[in-house]
Amino acid sequence: MLGENELKPVDREKTCPLLLRVFCSTNSRHHPLSEYTRGSTPANELQIYTWKDATLKELTSLVKEVNPDARKKGTFFDFAIVYPQQANYRLREIGTTCSGKKGADDNSTLMSKHFMIGDYIDIAITPPNDTRGRDPMPRGRGPPSGGRDGGRDGGRDAGGRSMLRPSYMQ
Repeated sequence: MLGENELKPVDREKTCPLLLRVFCSTNSRHHPLSEYTRGSTPANELQIYTWKDATLKELTSLVKEVNPDARKKGTFFDFAIVYPQQANYRLREIGTTCSGKKGADDNSTLMSKHFMIGDYIDIAITPPNDTRGRDPMPRGRGPPSGGRDGGRDGGRDAGGRSMLRPSYMQ
């Protein structure tokens, strides 16, 4: 059963945004988990003020604003949540978007993927000329498989305009 706050949209006019720490890798792979140990993180941090109902497509647009190489049509963005579990960090893939194409994960929200404040987002960016054997348009991955939330899937898709901004634009 879904929690009450997972069903309600976030009122972006009345709700204070959270700080989302995003780490992008342009080599088609997520950062190694060893880069998230002992209080350290990868060097290429993008700080975004957003809400838990932000979609993966909204986040893709913001990354493209600050990363010119990621603007090419056909560029893939593989999203993962990096979160602490006991003494280590874990990585859970949550969806894929593609620049210039509609996809099954475009309207997936951070809330629906069980993002918690304090988690990181790791994005593996794959240029259009380097698909590494991937399907030209990936299908949805379905519900998470037994992550820290027990694999529940819920939440709602966000609608309307994005109010997200990279931290340097504040």
